[in-house]
Formats: sequence, C-alpha cells, structure tokens
Amino acid sequence: MRKQTIRIVLIVLAVISFIGSILVPGKHSDVSLSEAMKDAVVHEVEKIDLFGLIQVNPAVISAFIVSGILILFAIIVRIFVIPKFKRVPGKFQLLLEQAVTSFRNLAKDNSPHRHGFLGLYVFVAGVYIAFSTLFELSGIQVITGTGESISLPAPLSDLNGAISMAILSFLTILSGGIISNGIRGVGKTLKEFSLPISMSFRLFGALVSGLLVTDLVYHTIFLSYGIPVIVAVLFTLLHAAIQAYVLTLLTSIFYGEVSEVSEKHAK
Repeated sequence: MRKQTIRIVLIVLAVISFIGSILVPGKHSDVSLSEAMKDAVVHEVEKIDLFGLIQVNPAVISAFIVSGILILFAIIVRIFVIPKFKRVPGKFQLLLEQAVTSFRNLAKDNSPHRHGFLGLYVFVAGVYIAFSTLFELSGIQVITGTGESISLPAPLSDLNGAISMAILSFLTILSGGIISNGIRGVGKTLKEFSLPISMSFRLFGALVSGLLVTDLVYHTIFLSYGIPVIVAVLFTLLHAAIQAYVLTLLTSIFYGEVSEVSEKHAK
C-alpha cells in the first residue's frame, strides 16, 4: 500500500511538472547551441566576481561552497554525533559506518600491504566527487560579471577542477611508492605519467557530457518541455555514483601497485 502511494505521488508530480513546463512560458535564450555548449566547457563568458578582486569560473565558487558544506558537516558529526554512537547502530550511524567500511575495504582489497592513509583518501575523494556532482541539482543562482543569472555548475565540470583532482590522486599514489620503496617508488609511479591526464579527462568528460546532452535536449524545440529536467537528474545521479567509484578504484589499484615492496628494497 505504501509503495503504491509513493508511485501515485511521483506520477502526479511528474504530470504536474510536465504540464507546468508547457503552460508557463520560459525565457528563451538568444545564445546559439554551439555557443552554449562551448561556454559550458571553457567558461569564457559566464564568470563571477570573487570578492570584487578577480573574475573566476562559476565552478570555483561551487568548489568553495561544496568544500565548506562538507567540512562543516564533518565537524558537526565529529562533535555532536560520533560521541553518541551506540553498540546497536541507528539508521544514520549504520549509513556512516557502511560508507566508511566500503571505502576502507576498497583500499584494503587493492593495497593489502599498505592501506591506512589510502582508505582515508579514497573516502574523502569519493564523498567529494559524489556530492560535488550532485551539487548542480541545487540550482543555486548567481549573477555573472555581465549581469546575467546562471545556476552554479558542478565543480568538476570545469577542466581545472578535474585536473586538480587527478593530480591530487597522482600525488597520493606517488607518496605510497616513496614510503614503501624510496626512490624506486618514484620511478614506478612516473612510469604511469599519463595517469593524471587520463583521470582528469575521464572525470571532466563524464561530467560535461551530461551537461552537453542537457543543452542539446533543451535547444531541441519538441524535447524542451520537461525532458531536460529528467535527463539532467538521471545523468547527474549516474555520474555521481560512477565517477566516485571509478576514481577511487583506479587510485587504489595504482597505489597498491607502486606501494608493494620490491624484493631488492626489502633486502
């Protein structure tokens, strides 16, 4: 009975949203499809003033907001929630423990010889990627330097953000190689010199593809009613889960390879 009620409510909301998108006139954008897709990638036009000092890409503001929210949430949980954990966990405690255990097991399975710091990193990286991807669904509006209102994008939809995330993962892998094998670890890690490039473009390409598909659907007249919302939500949810898993998995695998103590170094 409960499931049936939820289905009815979802169907009603979908119908109302679809009818509303048709009846309520929207503001038509004068920007061509090619220009919209280009600016979604390079952000040359839609920039935001940062404290009146410099104009930055909207993704930078998104990154500050997401980082601030996650840090504040972590502080609140550490001070007010964790001290009240019980032997028989509640729903939130169970969810938190399951998330931590999943990333720790991921690190342990791929790097059984050294996984302490790796487990911490992949947890933080996975949570950041997932929540920063979901952030674009918030629809927070900001005013650009040209006076136009735009929604803040996902931080990793900017190429610079994706490259920064990939470099941080690469440095984590490099640290594991140095700690376990010294200078030999540096050599083993540098053999994978293309890793930061592949990881950054994998993140960037996956997130931007959803944005470009949404723009393409929006600029197609007979698809621009209601469907862009569905497409955007589906792509965002899929990318949040898939990219968080892919990057943490790759980091764990390469970390395990370079941090494995070689026979010469062991002797």
